[in-house]
Amino acid sequence: MTIYIALLRGINVGGHNKIKMAELRSSLEQLRLQNIKTYIQSGNILFESSEPEEILQKKIHNKIEEDFGISSSVIIRTAEELQQIVNQSPFSDQMISEASASSKGECLHVALLEAVPSEVNSDKLLPYINEKELCVINGRDVYLLFYDSIRNSKLANNLKKLEVPATVRNWKTITKLSSMVEEFNYKQNK
Repeated sequence: MTIYIALLRGINVGGHNKIKMAELRSSLEQLRLQNIKTYIQSGNILFESSEPEEILQKKIHNKIEEDFGISSSVIIRTAEELQQIVNQSPFSDQMISEASASSKGECLHVALLEAVPSEVNSDKLLPYINEKELCVINGRDVYLLFYDSIRNSKLANNLKKLEVPATVRNWKTITKLSSMVEEFNYKQNK
């Protein structure tokens, strides 16, 4: 079985698309997902399955729509892919520290994409990169570093130009999910 992380877009944000995590876990158990765990209310789900990503993505999307009436993009990563995201951060500790000192809120984020964006669409983000808003596209992941804030960021607001479904998580959430995977692996190997 593979350990997966499903990240839902736009769940429990600004009072919209409300889903209680206990109800979400119960709903997803009907899909025969194993060892389901959630983290915070924004739709971060850790689980095991022997099915491939594409099938799981459709099943989870359809189940959420059926049970909750919400059409949410479902972005999936394996535990290994999540660990690569953590290990391959393109920003130095110094850059992150400097951004953190001046940022209003979290400074480092990752936009997780459903698919690799085309080069043409990736180039559409270039005009929005500046000394206060940086990004590096690495396959299906976009690392974002903000020296001010993600709120009202022209770079973050133009991620849609990649023309690929995406959801954004701050670094704290990414690293917490990674540690949950490690805890899960530890318990499984005992």
